[in-house]
Amino acid sequence: MIKKILIVDDSPISVKIIKSCIPKDMGYEFFDAADGQQGVEKYKEFMPDLAFLDLTMPVMNGFQALEEILKFDPKAMVIILTADVQIKAVAKAHDLGAFSVLKKPPSKESIIAAIKEADDALAARG
Repeated sequence: MIKKILIVDDSPISVKIIKSCIPKDMGYEFFDAADGQQGVEKYKEFMPDLAFLDLTMPVMNGFQALEEILKFDPKAMVIILTADVQIKAVAKAHDLGAFSVLKKPPSKESIIAAIKEADDALAARG
């Protein structure tokens, strides 16, 4: 079951938007990071059940962060959130091991559906 969620995005407004799309009554614990490097560090520190990751960030981009997170935790549940929804970028994210890719700005419905899918996938893993 998802309890801890990490949001990695260099835009404080994007972080706020993502948080506002997540139901408040589920008791999730949130962590956030402003770039890919911080995201990897916070992932290792807090071991979230789910991470939302932007692709275009300073210091370390989302592709690099995704690779580092999955090296550290091959079972990591990472959802890419990006404005770059070109087929090539989406395919690369999936090839690297992202659970799914959502378009920015996200809708409340897309975030809720993605969390439910991730929760179901985690439950199926046991």
